[in-house]
Amino acid sequence: MSRQFSERLPQLGDWRDQEQLRKTQDEQLRETLAWARNSPFYRRRFGAGPAPASRADFEGLALTGKQDLRDAYPFGMLAVPKSELATYHESSGTAGSPTPSYYTERDWTDLAERYARKWVGIGPEDTFLVRTPYALMITGHLAQAAARLKGATVVPGDNRSLAMPYSRVLRVLHDLEVSLTWSMPTEILLWAAAARAAGLVPDRDFPALRAVFVGGEPLSPARRARIGEIWGVPVVEEYGSTETGSLAGECPEGRLHLWADRAVFEVYDPGTGTLSADGAGQLVVTPLYRQAMPLLRYNLEDNVEVSDEPCACGWQLPTVRVLGRSAFGHRVGSATVTQARLEELVFGLPVEHGVMFWRARARPELLELEIEVAPEHREAARTALAAAIEAAYGPVPARIDGVPPGSLVPLEALTGVHDVVKPRSLFGPDEDWSKALLYY
Repeated sequence: MSRQFSERLPQLGDWRDQEQLRKTQDEQLRETLAWARNSPFYRRRFGAGPAPASRADFEGLALTGKQDLRDAYPFGMLAVPKSELATYHESSGTAGSPTPSYYTERDWTDLAERYARKWVGIGPEDTFLVRTPYALMITGHLAQAAARLKGATVVPGDNRSLAMPYSRVLRVLHDLEVSLTWSMPTEILLWAAAARAAGLVPDRDFPALRAVFVGGEPLSPARRARIGEIWGVPVVEEYGSTETGSLAGECPEGRLHLWADRAVFEVYDPGTGTLSADGAGQLVVTPLYRQAMPLLRYNLEDNVEVSDEPCACGWQLPTVRVLGRSAFGHRVGSATVTQARLEELVFGLPVEHGVMFWRARARPELLELEIEVAPEHREAARTALAAAIEAAYGPVPARIDGVPPGSLVPLEALTGVHDVVKPRSLFGPDEDWSKALLYY
């Protein structure tokens, strides 16, 4: 990664107030707008007139959307010669046309530094398990680049690989004395279940673990607290996307701060079509150090709440609450039930009930909810959750079932070892030759 370029990048303590932060943005925004002129997509958008060159010009630009990226597949957003690209990626969960994203080596310097802005720092003494996809998404590569930047030992434990089942994750966590991890929050609950299935205690038998880094799905305060309670370590949240890299990180006070020295953030109100610096709406981002694929006013379509109120941590950066789809709900009777609120109620159950996995289905006439719980705690957990739901929503028609452990997450998924072999064509008389070509 470019050391000279890294020295140009602003750091967390480089500004005193919002005015200085805006000045930092404006200086880099001019270069970002110049880079955008090299992109076929933005050349067409700018038209024959003068290209935008200032903050005032920028604020007159239309939003860029996910469909724009899909329509420009694969290289219609490219603003550098293809020979300068370091990596190519696509977003997860895209139906139909892919959403492409690409970066130069210099872009990766900015990406890695942003991810590494953790209040629980990454250092050479750390063994860092990366348990997110590598494939076409950026998430695994991003954590690996940041960990290598800080000198840590990386364990690439891709969670989409059959070669890395939960039994192997558990062994790696324990035997390699992993100190930091990167995954979705749900993963860490699955590790806890796998540990208990192996006769291990999460907060006792993994003494090297000192923090877990999480992202990729909304995380309620109650589930976050439960994960920390089970493992006995801080749970440090991250927010970003394949198209942009890390956009926000958590401070020591437990709040997510937008990296506003590395990107311009706006909040879009779809109802009025207006954009503002804070408030509730959809997050719009303009990365300031993205040369391969400049994005101007890119609408992530994530529902957020942004605030510029000061934080006790002292970071002079706006804070964000990421609501995502969890902000939306379904009508059940006279109430609107949301995942975020239900998650709070489920993980508000006493820890001794051992509830980690649940699912719910909202019908107009009935809320069906299942929780995995041991038989000795089943009735107490059902009664407590029913009372919590009524307190939160009123007399909502609900059916709460306690199902045995292993019903929602099968035991074999936690303890099994997949047979992943190298392909071959010649087999002996007593060998299974069904995996000659599909080697898993």
